[in-house]
Amino acid sequence: MLSNYQFDNIDLKILELLMTDAKRPYTEVAKKVNVSPGTVHVRMNKMEEAGVLDKTTLRVNYNKLGFDITAFIGIYLEKSALYEKVVAKLKDIPEVVNIHYTTGNYSMFVKIHCKDTNNLKEVLYDKMQQVEGIARTETMISLEESLNRTLKISK
Repeated sequence: MLSNYQFDNIDLKILELLMTDAKRPYTEVAKKVNVSPGTVHVRMNKMEEAGVLDKTTLRVNYNKLGFDITAFIGIYLEKSALYEKVVAKLKDIPEVVNIHYTTGNYSMFVKIHCKDTNNLKEVLYDKMQQVEGIARTETMISLEESLNRTLKISK
């Protein structure tokens, strides 16, 4: 991993363009940034080696695939020392898509996608609340996602 990679405005412009549309060809990105496609490719590889680029994913509309419920679960742990064990178990639950270790009321905050209320009940009661170390949970169902964007990083 490159830990001393120095980012410049070209890197940031490349990232900004690809964060808005990851399918954009490097040739198009190169034209907009005024560099060669090879330069874009090399810089993307260096940013990946530096750990800036974690992975490339698609943004999926889960509702269109039959997952009609998005919920956020606040989790209270019995002891904070159990965090890693709880995370390992939560990773085994397919409906869990995000896990955060947090300050405030909850020890953890988790995002899930479920097909319906029966699936939500199954995830909460049959899976999550059976995990050793979870004292209790609070569920908040999302009625609508009004914003889902990437962070603007240009200088």
